[in-house]
Amino acid sequence: MRVHVVSDVHGNADALARAGDGADALIVLGDLLDFVDYRRHGNGILGTLFGEEKVSEFARLRREGTRDETVAFARSLWGSLADPGGAVDEAIREQYEKLFAALTAPVYLTPGNVDTPALWPEFAGPGAQILDGEVAEIGGLRVGFVGGALLPDGVKPRPNPVWRPYLRPREEFDASVAKLTDIDVLCSHIPPAVPQLTYDVVARRAEPGSDALLELIRSEQPRWSVFGHVHQPLAARARLGRTECRNVGHFKETAQPYVLRW
Repeated sequence: MRVHVVSDVHGNADALARAGDGADALIVLGDLLDFVDYRRHGNGILGTLFGEEKVSEFARLRREGTRDETVAFARSLWGSLADPGGAVDEAIREQYEKLFAALTAPVYLTPGNVDTPALWPEFAGPGAQILDGEVAEIGGLRVGFVGGALLPDGVKPRPNPVWRPYLRPREEFDASVAKLTDIDVLCSHIPPAVPQLTYDVVARRAEPGSDALLELIRSEQPRWSVFGHVHQPLAARARLGRTECRNVGHFKETAQPYVLRW
């Protein structure tokens, strides 16, 4: 059995169309959308709506400014649109139409934090299975899936946002993890809470990892734990007992799937 695994597609539909070549199945670990392209500021949903110059300033504030400065600038951008929610929804649907059309069957998907999973059933074809807090049998192995990222403790989602990332309260995320039992492969968007796997060497900060995923790995000892989310990790892999933990890579840039064989 040969299974290709990708994560953090961020709009790269051309590469996604080739991701399943030579594989018996394709697994997609989320972040299909290209919302903010931090390397090519004219691309992505924000680039399309506001242009390269505005997104460049937004990216600078994310790197160098305070949270208040960044939030204020983002609000000024949305305030310049007559119907910001409608504009974002249209841009998301345009990307999803291209991305889901590029998928080859059979494909198993779980959403990332830069996704709108409520829209996925509208675009997924008959050969696509969307899984979150669920287990699928692939080639005789039990493969568990949990999507999204953690909402920081103490942070409440803003009411009526223009767009809401798939950030889940810890209790909700952990409840999805708890549904995964007797698994051979653990598939998630975010990594387990292992420092070398969560630290991004370019952003120079640790991304949130999941303690629940870490505990599941310790108790279940699956063959593999595969994930994405951290684009430039300090370490791409770690061994926890008999489990090989692997960041499958920033697919938008590498265009190369990670290969599992059994």
